[in-house]
Amino acid sequence: MCWASAVPDQVSAAPDRSTLRLALVVGGLVLAVLLGFGLGRMNTTGTATGSPSLAADHTDPPGIGPHNHGSAASTDQGTATEPGGLAVSSAGFTLAPLTTEFAAGRPGQLRFQVRDVQRRPVTRFAVVHDKPMHLIVVRRDLTGYQHLHPTMAADGTWSVPLTLAQSGVWRAYGDFTVVADNGAQTAVTLGADLVVPGDYQPRSLPGPATSTTVDRFTVGYQGTPQARATVPLTFRVDGAGGAAPLERYLGAYGHLVALREGDLGYLHVHPEPELVDGQIKFWLSTPGPGRYRLYLDFQVGTEVHTAEFTLTVP
Repeated sequence: MCWASAVPDQVSAAPDRSTLRLALVVGGLVLAVLLGFGLGRMNTTGTATGSPSLAADHTDPPGIGPHNHGSAASTDQGTATEPGGLAVSSAGFTLAPLTTEFAAGRPGQLRFQVRDVQRRPVTRFAVVHDKPMHLIVVRRDLTGYQHLHPTMAADGTWSVPLTLAQSGVWRAYGDFTVVADNGAQTAVTLGADLVVPGDYQPRSLPGPATSTTVDRFTVGYQGTPQARATVPLTFRVDGAGGAAPLERYLGAYGHLVALREGDLGYLHVHPEPELVDGQIKFWLSTPGPGRYRLYLDFQVGTEVHTAEFTLTVP
């Protein structure tokens, strides 16, 4: 870089060497700052911000192993430190029900939005296990379990038909993954209460058992869950003629939801990609001792069934 100055005879004079060295130093500093800024922008990552829109695919790699949803912290093996669904707001997002009261035994419509920190409806979600939103509804005594998949309108309002059979307070869990404008994904599980007015008669949980019957099937599991440790649980489903011909449901041979008695802390666990000796194998971590209710969804003959178990973790 150089400068020219006019002289009376119109001849350009060259700058002295000290001026030239100063110009080179200044130019080098400017270039370094610009390069640093560009590299910083290239390496920036973060959680979802703003009001995302549209739909996106989940970034789990193909053939991913079993894992948990709904935990406050987790590892690739599904180890959870705290269950999810205990709060209506988390990670900058809020579950906002537009309908919260239902009549016992009468069909209704549950409508809700997921809102960001500016209270704007979020409209961009990853498709996780075939659906962008998994909605779990259960009464606070852990009866009446339902696993639903709402549909979303363009304005970010989710809706799903819902019938709550009995009076009491029910818990609705939204299990979803938000996609930000920069592609970053944030998995969140939020919970909100629904109310059915009337006389509430809570039911006691059945005692712990490793086998139960549902519809025409006998379902049993093997494994001993331990607090704050990841252990295998293997479920076998038998029909009248032996092992039932299990089918994939939401991309897997089974889905397991665990709810902790008392605070209704939530874990949604997914199994090994393939059956293991004809059985559904999960890796489960419970965040602490207590009683849990397990709900296993499985599909046979295009029909989904739910087997329920009570589990005591010492």
